[in-house]
Amino acid sequence: MDEQRERDFRGPLPVPADGAARHGPPWWMPAEGTRRRLPWPTTLALTVFVQIGSGFAGHAQPDRAALGPFARVLLLLATAVLLLRHRYPVTVVYAAAGLTLVYLAAGYPYGPVLLTVAVGCFAAVVAGHRRAAWGAVGALWAGHLLLAHWLYRWLPPGDDGAGRWSEEIVVAVWVVAIAAVSELGRVRREQWVKERAERARAAERRADEERLRMARELHDVLAHSISVINVQAGMGLALLDSDPEQARTALTTIKAASKEALGEVRQVLDTLRAPGEAPRAPAPGLDRLPELVEQAGSAGLTVDVTTQGAPAKLPPGTDLAAFRIVQEALTNVVRHSGSRHARVLVRHEKAALVLRVDDDGPATGADAGGSGNGLAGMRERAAALGGTIEAGPRQDGGFRVTAVLPLAAGRDSTARTAPREDQ
Repeated sequence: MDEQRERDFRGPLPVPADGAARHGPPWWMPAEGTRRRLPWPTTLALTVFVQIGSGFAGHAQPDRAALGPFARVLLLLATAVLLLRHRYPVTVVYAAAGLTLVYLAAGYPYGPVLLTVAVGCFAAVVAGHRRAAWGAVGALWAGHLLLAHWLYRWLPPGDDGAGRWSEEIVVAVWVVAIAAVSELGRVRREQWVKERAERARAAERRADEERLRMARELHDVLAHSISVINVQAGMGLALLDSDPEQARTALTTIKAASKEALGEVRQVLDTLRAPGEAPRAPAPGLDRLPELVEQAGSAGLTVDVTTQGAPAKLPPGTDLAAFRIVQEALTNVVRHSGSRHARVLVRHEKAALVLRVDDDGPATGADAGGSGNGLAGMRERAAALGGTIEAGPRQDGGFRVTAVLPLAAGRDSTARTAPREDQ
């Protein structure tokens, strides 16, 4: 992309909908911009569930110690730390595992308290701290093995025996289940982040393409009219004293050219202001070629137009590109050529539209006030349709611009590339 054009059209542009609303984050992930908020609702619900569920678990395990105030405090702390699971996932998962281990060491019944470790592990894995999460779960498992098979003699309730090794299989299954669910959550989060990044890149590409299209449209619209105005202004100044009537004609031409330029610029800018509205005026095409010839004539350039082949209805994108290419080529003749005569060939072939603009030269070598983006803009228009532009001096001293625009590509890409020109 041309650097100057990028600087001139860097302003914000409306970006088409990219489907972000249909592809939001997973339900368990905080919404964008709320990642640092404390998850009060889910933590409160988990606290109530753990407190009530542990009571039922105590009734089902009469051999374990009865739930007292100390047990309730441990359960409350184990769920309360989960408030910080999005901010400090590593600290939270280790705290939940430690509080759960203290709860079990005190002889209280197994039950929903283990869910606090599962939630903490899930948050840590999803946040990318897999090693810390598995370390916390592994430490809890190792601590439970010590409690159930060695330290039980010195811990409450005091009359229980060593745990059965078959129970450890249940614990192992619980750990594997936590691992599987956590890893699935991590994969889902990574997929969502990747999709969001791809949508953002696609939106940025569309904005760049739209910015480039606007730059090209404004360049093509203004370059031709300003060139005519420049030539006529110079002619008017030269004839102001010697031939006032001819100077008046030049000023009339300037007025008409400036009015047309303002109208076309308004069309392009309306596209920025209301990108979702339907076009209210057709985009220019080769049917306006006589207007270009007339405008070139007012700038002192004689243009001969030759048409070969059977004219066919062109796709809108191809028709607009053809018009702009011929317009820019004639503008360059007015600006840079010493010749006052140009020839335009429009050849309709079966699979392509061929445009050729010749002038007899020589180049003036003078600074015509242009931006130097004319040929680049023509090549971009042709490339957008899968076509080519060849431009360069002829052996006889003139200059030739040849454009080949494939018709099939123009039909296939009309919806993508044909710019709208609203009025």
